[in-house]
This record gives sequence, C-alpha cells and structure tokens, in this order.
Amino acid sequence: MGQEKLGRPNEDLIRAMGAFGGGIASTGGTCGCLLGGVALISSLFSRGNLEETEDPNMWRASFKLSRKFDELCAPFGGTDCRRIAQVNWSDREAVKSFYNDADSRRTICAELVGDTARALGEILEKYA
Repeated sequence: MGQEKLGRPNEDLIRAMGAFGGGIASTGGTCGCLLGGVALISSLFSRGNLEETEDPNMWRASFKLSRKFDELCAPFGGTDCRRIAQVNWSDREAVKSFYNDADSRRTICAELVGDTARALGEILEKYA
C-alpha cells in the first residue's frame, strides 16, 4: 500500500516481505506491519550498494514509526504478534478460526494495520 501511494511499486520487495506475517514466519514474534513499515522506510532512504550513502532520515523515520507502534500496541502488552493476534500460528485449526471467525482478533489486526499505515504516511510526509 505504501509503495502504491508513493508511486514506487516493487513486486520483488513485496515478495521479500511475504514471511513477515504471523510475527516473522508465523513464530509470533514482532508484528509484520511494523516490519513492513520499516522495510518501506529503508527502501526509500537506505543504500543499494556500498558506494551509496544512507540518508540519516532512515533512522529517524524508522525510530518514530517504532515508537508510534509501541503506543498503538500498548493495550496488547507488546508488539509481538502472539500478544496482538493471540493465535498459535503452528495450530492449523487456530489459524483457520483466526481467518474465518468474524469474532476473532483478526479485526484487531486489521485495525492495527490501518493505524500503522496512517502513522507511516504522516512520518513519510515529514521525511520524504
């Protein structure tokens, strides 16, 4: 979504982030929407080779997004997927329930993704 908004779609970058879901490869670790946001920021400000230099805004923008994400996740007790989604990603039935049950925490995840995307947009407006 961020790439489309910036007019810089990159399908290879999207593919590279495919396993961010479920808290990094379904381990329940850090939420993939934070990781995806930081990856988008890095794609804008980092270097592609050793001859290029990084834009220091990469660190500033990533830090701001991380702090904002901490705020958004405070009600869940942390930024890990296991705390937010509360699903055991290695349990197929639990995963099916997460995706198919209208009362699952999937709605919380969708709202968090939207809130994070808004925060990312505001941060990028400041630094881009």
